[in-house]
Amino acid sequence: MKVLPFKIPKPENVTLYIQEYTGESFYEKLHQHKEIQISIVLKGEGTYIIGDCVGDFKQHDIFVLGENLPHVFKRDNAFKNDTSMVSVFFSKNSYGEHFFEFPEFEHFSAFFDNSVLGYKVQSNLKKLIKLLSIVKEQSKYEQFTTFLEILNLISKAKKHELSSLINLNKYGGDEGKRMSDIFQYSMDNFHKEVSLHDIADIANMTPNAFCRYFKQRTNKTFVNFLIDIRIGNACKLLAKKNDLSITEISYKSGFNNLANFNRKFKAIKGITPSEFRKKH
Repeated sequence: MKVLPFKIPKPENVTLYIQEYTGESFYEKLHQHKEIQISIVLKGEGTYIIGDCVGDFKQHDIFVLGENLPHVFKRDNAFKNDTSMVSVFFSKNSYGEHFFEFPEFEHFSAFFDNSVLGYKVQSNLKKLIKLLSIVKEQSKYEQFTTFLEILNLISKAKKHELSSLINLNKYGGDEGKRMSDIFQYSMDNFHKEVSLHDIADIANMTPNAFCRYFKQRTNKTFVNFLIDIRIGNACKLLAKKNDLSITEISYKSGFNNLANFNRKFKAIKGITPSEFRKKH
């Protein structure tokens, strides 16, 4: 099955396409598309891969993804309720080739410039959550005016950049399938021991060829990629109210050595797991 590229199933005469995913999971295959995407998580939590960035998402997180930026959102298996995400798809030319070049929209340039690498919105959240929660039910005219206000708020908001330039590839069908299989296997099995032989078999490569292939396409080694997923899972467990000890969280996240977990966690997050738990 060819996973990438992915075509957004919008009708021919629709300039702004709004889609809501509701159910047991989001679309969980690595994919990319030519449209820019603004997404809000209304319900659910889990792990995302956006370009070469691995992180976790939760309710009311808002993401902006640029054209052809590979991404996937995978729901946590521990989250038993339905998940819900609303996404707005559009292109810079949706309303005409020069529409966003008008002086009135000059400050929107930050939105489009930063979308290339993808980012998470970190301010103006209260207003954005309200607008993105109702936009699907509005009339076409109301959607247009709401869309402009969303762009206005995001353009002025603080942003956390996600990916890096090295990953802005347009994957072909077979390569997209291979990268999707690698990511899917990693997210399903990060809590176990994953050897290079295991993951190289998934990619139908020798371990040495796989290491070169993965580093060229993600700008990081597979081992570091897997550690990112494991630390992301640990952060979610540390931030929740539960009776798990830090030792238990380290094992549930795929580390078989507490000292190694503490060292890797501090190297990535800048603080220890216990400090992270207190902070959250």
